[in-house]
Amino acid sequence: MLDSIFKDNLFEGKRVFITGGATGMGLGFAQSFLKHGAKVIIASRKKDKLSEAATLTEEKLGKKLLWKQMDVRQNETVEKVAEFIDSEWGGLDILINNAAGNFFAPLAAMSENAWRAVIDIVLDGTFRVSKACYPLLKKAKDDASIVNIIANYAWNAAPFVGHSGAAKAGVLNLTRTLALEWANDKIRVNALCPGVVLTENVKQNLLLDEKAAKTFEEYIPVGGITDPEKMAQQVLYLCSPAADVITGDMLIADGGQWLVGNAFYQMGKQFLDE
Repeated sequence: MLDSIFKDNLFEGKRVFITGGATGMGLGFAQSFLKHGAKVIIASRKKDKLSEAATLTEEKLGKKLLWKQMDVRQNETVEKVAEFIDSEWGGLDILINNAAGNFFAPLAAMSENAWRAVIDIVLDGTFRVSKACYPLLKKAKDDASIVNIIANYAWNAAPFVGHSGAAKAGVLNLTRTLALEWANDKIRVNALCPGVVLTENVKQNLLLDEKAAKTFEEYIPVGGITDPEKMAQQVLYLCSPAADVITGDMLIADGGQWLVGNAFYQMGKQFLDE
């Protein structure tokens, strides 16, 4: 596991909720918060994945990871988890909106269901969870923090992942809106834009083969394809006291990829040609 630059007890006593937390970056975030003293609950759709994540985390860290089954597309499940957090902890200090969905598809060939599925998870899901957790975050002992996970095509074109691009752009705008609306409640709201992170979901839906991986690598000036643990360090920073003057902003941690060009454009063209 990557050595952390932060004190082990940095988040001692903090209560953290992470959506999409059973695998990939979400699980990396959860384990990093646990390592630094926080209490953590994760939620996602698949019960078996959640149970497996909790078991593996306890074996790895010797710490308990709470979990609840939840679908961000179904508001009733979101509200039930918020009610559980309130009954279990009496409030919330940190929310990480990480649940997402993505796959290659040109817009002209994209079905209505495919479009709405990604928008519903990424944009609408972020809205639902944030709203449900708002009363809990207001109860935070100190300043509360929300971090929304976006992508480096949120403020530019998103060729061949247009559903995800539109959703992430909406999340970026929502991030800045909530930062202002909830400032008086001492809730900071920021976004993290990770680089290409090698998770199982990315392997299955985006980095389909070695050729695809090489294409992405060529568009990353420094750092290369990264991992959940490195991205977790960025999330820890945004939620730490050191960042208590930062809100309504985004941290781009993609190794400078967005400055070079749009790898999705090149990838998408190859995808169509094949």
